[in-house]
Amino acid sequence: MLIVEAHMQAFTFSTAQHIICESGAASRLAKICQEQGFESVMLVSDPSIVKLGLLQEATQSIVQAKLPVEIFSEVEADPSEAVVLKALALAKEVKPDVIIGFGGGSSMDVAKIVALLAHPDSEQTLADIYGVGNAKGKRLPLIQIPTTAGTGSEVTQVSIVTTGETTKMGAVTPLFLPDIAILDASLTTGLPPHVTAATGIDAMVHAIEAYTSAHKKNPMSDLMAKEALHLLAANIKTATHQGSDIKAREKMLLGAMMAGQAFANSPVAAVHALAYPLGGHFHIPHGLSNSLVLPHVMRFNLNDAAAFYAELAPCIFPEQSFSGSDTHISEQLISGIEAMIKDLGLTSTLKEMNIPESFLPKLAEDAMLQTRLLVNNPREVIEQDALAIYQAAYA
Repeated sequence: MLIVEAHMQAFTFSTAQHIICESGAASRLAKICQEQGFESVMLVSDPSIVKLGLLQEATQSIVQAKLPVEIFSEVEADPSEAVVLKALALAKEVKPDVIIGFGGGSSMDVAKIVALLAHPDSEQTLADIYGVGNAKGKRLPLIQIPTTAGTGSEVTQVSIVTTGETTKMGAVTPLFLPDIAILDASLTTGLPPHVTAATGIDAMVHAIEAYTSAHKKNPMSDLMAKEALHLLAANIKTATHQGSDIKAREKMLLGAMMAGQAFANSPVAAVHALAYPLGGHFHIPHGLSNSLVLPHVMRFNLNDAAAFYAELAPCIFPEQSFSGSDTHISEQLISGIEAMIKDLGLTSTLKEMNIPESFLPKLAEDAMLQTRLLVNNPREVIEQDALAIYQAAYA
């Protein structure tokens, strides 16, 4: 009640129309499609998903139901415009009734754009939709099926595309929210430990930044963020080190989705802004990029966000007894997160990632381009601040 009273103001909260949370749900994908009246399907995925056999049960059910299916499996990490346009060309050629994103955040991001621009009435180009609210018109029906517990892309309004050697652009629109999000934890049990850990931290970052966002923070996103952190923090170690534990996997997948719902409505900030240049220049996976800068951005934000961090501390470490000022509790929280990152076996410094120290000013310069994200940070970030954060993360 206190949180609601403190932050009650006009807000909107948008998410997927339907959510199915059920281990094994992907094996009845054809039935789900038929219930919606879809008669032809296009799956958007990546080569590793195909290689691991994760598509097998889903496609088998579709084939057995005699639904025409086209599979685009060329999505790469940090998908380029060329990949998006290739998938779009295929969709325009085969004219499916529904687009299904099946994989990590990259596959789901591509599926969003394809569903929008492949609609018969669409007159927009890919370049037209970059930015916030620039996408117009209708989209094809969209189903999202995540295979990692991290991005939350199955319930977000954002799609990120690599537009150059080191640059990315985002398109943000409610049109990207799917008709159905399917959370099938059985698809995540084969994830390697380092991927499980990095994507799990990524989801925690989503919740933390949503809870402290300077814009659009609201009671619904707060509730989602706190419950997401309960689920993620309590299960990330088990899911990482005992990957076949289906209960832990289910809770991670649900937590990641709830974190996605939180930041889809109360957007992320400086952690993501500083993570993007690491991915752009050094191809560091997004979750790990977030993990590398998270503690240092939190320390930078202390003067403006300590009260919020103190509220989150017992969600992440419920077994710990916190006392003292908000700043003191926040410092304990940050130290605990650093210990968690190391315990999960993730690299914790930029130096260990072989990033030249001389390159840090360029990273800071590029981070300043992420104005869409930086405006949401609880404390203003200038280029000198970004450089200091990278320097703190270096060693």
